Amino acid sequence: MNKKQKIIKKIAKRAKARLNKVDPATIGVPAKSGYVSKAERAKLESLDTTQIDETNTDHTDETTR
Repeated sequence: MNKKQKIIKKIAKRAKARLNKVDPATIGVPAKSGYVSKAERAKLESLDTTQIDETNTDHTDETTR
């Protein structure tokens, strides 16, 4: 590579690095959890349904009293 090509390469690298800066709006947001297996999804869904059922039974007990 000659001198001019090296300079162009450095400028391109710097320009690309500027585009990769972190967006301040996403700093406090938690990262994506990644892949969730089928078994894990079923487990989470069962937990959600039990919580919903508990809130429904609590609500109906209060209205019948």
